Amino acid sequence: MSLNYGNIHFSQQPEKVVLVSGSLMRSLGLSGKKNVLLRIGTSAVTAAVKPIERSGKQLYLSSGVRNAVHVPRPGPAYIYSPREGEIRLGPVVGVLSDGPRNPATPFGSRTGYIRQLLRDGNKRMFVYAFAPRDINWQRETVHGFLLSSNGGFVRRTVPLPDVIYNRLPSRKTDFSPFTNQLRQRFTKRNIPFFNWAFFNKSDIFNRLEGDVQASRFLPETYSNPSPERIKDMLDRHSFVYYKPSAGSLGLGIYRLTYHPKKGYFARYHGNGGNTLLKFPSFNSLMRMLQARHGSKLHNYVIQQGIRLIEIDGCPIDFRFHMHKNGRNRWSVVGIGAKKAGRGSVTTHIKNGGSLLTPESALSRAFGARAKDVLERAKEAAIILSESIENHHTHLLGEIGFDIGIDQNEKIWMFEANSKPGRSIFHHPSLRGEGKASVEHIFDHSLYLSGFSRGNDT
Repeated sequence: MSLNYGNIHFSQQPEKVVLVSGSLMRSLGLSGKKNVLLRIGTSAVTAAVKPIERSGKQLYLSSGVRNAVHVPRPGPAYIYSPREGEIRLGPVVGVLSDGPRNPATPFGSRTGYIRQLLRDGNKRMFVYAFAPRDINWQRETVHGFLLSSNGGFVRRTVPLPDVIYNRLPSRKTDFSPFTNQLRQRFTKRNIPFFNWAFFNKSDIFNRLEGDVQASRFLPETYSNPSPERIKDMLDRHSFVYYKPSAGSLGLGIYRLTYHPKKGYFARYHGNGGNTLLKFPSFNSLMRMLQARHGSKLHNYVIQQGIRLIEIDGCPIDFRFHMHKNGRNRWSVVGIGAKKAGRGSVTTHIKNGGSLLTPESALSRAFGARAKDVLERAKEAAIILSESIENHHTHLLGEIGFDIGIDQNEKIWMFEANSKPGRSIFHHPSLRGEGKASVEHIFDHSLYLSGFSRGNDT
C-alpha cells in the first residue's frame, strides 16, 4: 500500500478504537474493515476501525489504543498499511546516547545536538532520545526523553524503536560488554542500529589497503610501528604523524620531523598549548615517547606526512561529513576547510585552528582550478565511503573524513570517523549543511525502517 503522511490525533474514548478520515481509509485499503492491527515501533494492538468525516489524512487514536502501544505524541507522522488489515505509524527513531543526568543537560555536551534531532525529527516522525539504562526489556519499552512545548525535556514511556541512531559518547561506553549485549538484543529483534561503534584508525586502513579503488587515497600507514619502522619513515618522508589508533580531537598526536643537519623534532599539543622539542638523535626522540606513553605506544599508528596546501604558511585540510540518504546512497552533505593554528600539529579548532568554506580555501590555493579539485575530492569521499561500507560488517549511515590535498592536487584520506563532530556546521556559511545533515539522518531512518519503500501520497 502507498505511504501516507498525515496527522495523528488523540481522543478521550476509553475503548480501543481507531477513527480514520475517508481519504486515508481508502488509501490504506481499510474500507469495509471492522478491525485493524495497529503497530508503532515494536508495539501492536488490535482495535476497532471506524471511518470519520474529516478532510485530509487524519487518524484519531482512543486513549485505550495509545496507552496500549505507548504512542509518544500526537502530530505529524507517516502512515501505511504493509499488509491487509494493518496500520503502521512512524517510523519511531531512538537516538541512543548517555551522560550525567542533569535535568537541563541530560546528555552532557551532546544535549544541544540531541535537542535539535528531537525538534526537527518530530516534525516528520516519532523521535526520542534514551540511554542504555532507560530500556525495560521485559516490557519492551523505553523511558525516553522528548521535548515539551517550551523546548525542555520530558520523560515518557515509549515503545522500542524501529531504528536506532547511535551517538554514545565514548569508546569506553561503546565497546563495553554491556553495550555489546545491548546491540545484540536489538539485532535479535531486527531493529536496525547505526552507526555501530567508533572506528579504529588502524583497522580502517588495514581494511582499505587491499581495495583498488580506495587505496590510492591512503598515505603510507603502519600500526604499532617498531623504532626501525619509524626511523625508516622519517628518512624517506622527512616528517610523519604518530597518533593513537583510538584517539580523537587531535589528542596524543605527534608530528615528527627529521632534518639531516639539524636533528629530530617532535611537535604536539599539550599543557594548554603547542610544544616543539628538539632531539640530537633518533634514540633520544624515542626515549621521550616511551617516557610519555610507555606501553600505550602499542596502540599508535605512523602515517606518512603530506605537504598540504597552505594559507598564510599554515596547512589546510578538509572535514567531509558524509551521510546515507533516503535511497541508501552516500552523499557529501557538508565540507569544512580547517586551517591549522600557528605551531599546531593538527587543524583542530580547539587547538587554535580556524574554519573556512572549501571554496574560499581552494580558490586561494588553486585559483580557477578550485571547482574541479573540489569535485574530484567529493568523488573520492564517496568512493571511500562505499569502500569502508563494503569492508564493514555492520550498518553505517554517517562518516566524517579528514581529507588533505597537496600542491599537485592529489587527494589523501587521513582519518575516518563513524561519529563525526559537528563543529564545521558552526560556520555561518555551513549552517544550511548542518540542517541538511539532520534531514539525512531521518531520510535514512525512513529507508531502514521500510517506510520509504512505498510511494509518498
